[in-house]
Amino acid sequence: MVASNQVSNLLEIWKSEVRASMAAIPTDLLDLLERPLYAHLATTRPDGTVQVSPMWFDWDGERLRFSTTTKRQKYRNVQSHPHVAASISDPENPYRFLEVRGVVEEIEPDPAAEVYMQINNRYGRPFSDQAPPDATDRVVIVVRPTGSSKYPKPWLWEKLKS
Repeated sequence: MVASNQVSNLLEIWKSEVRASMAAIPTDLLDLLERPLYAHLATTRPDGTVQVSPMWFDWDGERLRFSTTTKRQKYRNVQSHPHVAASISDPENPYRFLEVRGVVEEIEPDPAAEVYMQINNRYGRPFSDQAPPDATDRVVIVVRPTGSSKYPKPWLWEKLKS
């Protein structure tokens, strides 16, 4: 039989893990995820070095989605090291930015480039109204945020405004 204090301890551990896995994005910076801005996605190469790629993304209110192909290094990176980070800057105020840390929750095949086209539309269709030639190699990297940092910190913001 499990003692009630053991159950209580296990429950507290579970609650802290759930809280950590459901990282809150600061509400005053949600606009950076909702606008068509570039995210600088940091992944870890198989040799342990870091690669950073400017990327288009989509935000569904809970997860970030990035479109890439199976031929690219970042795809190989997240297969071996699923922890990633992304920073998104406000183009009107470069001192205002958001860092999102997360885990690749899944990699979805996108052979018709449907998600790619959805993201392309979000960014004003700069390339084409048609699926790209590499559509058959397309995948969607789905990232669940596990942590975030916001900048500027309130005390710094007050200094910058004065």
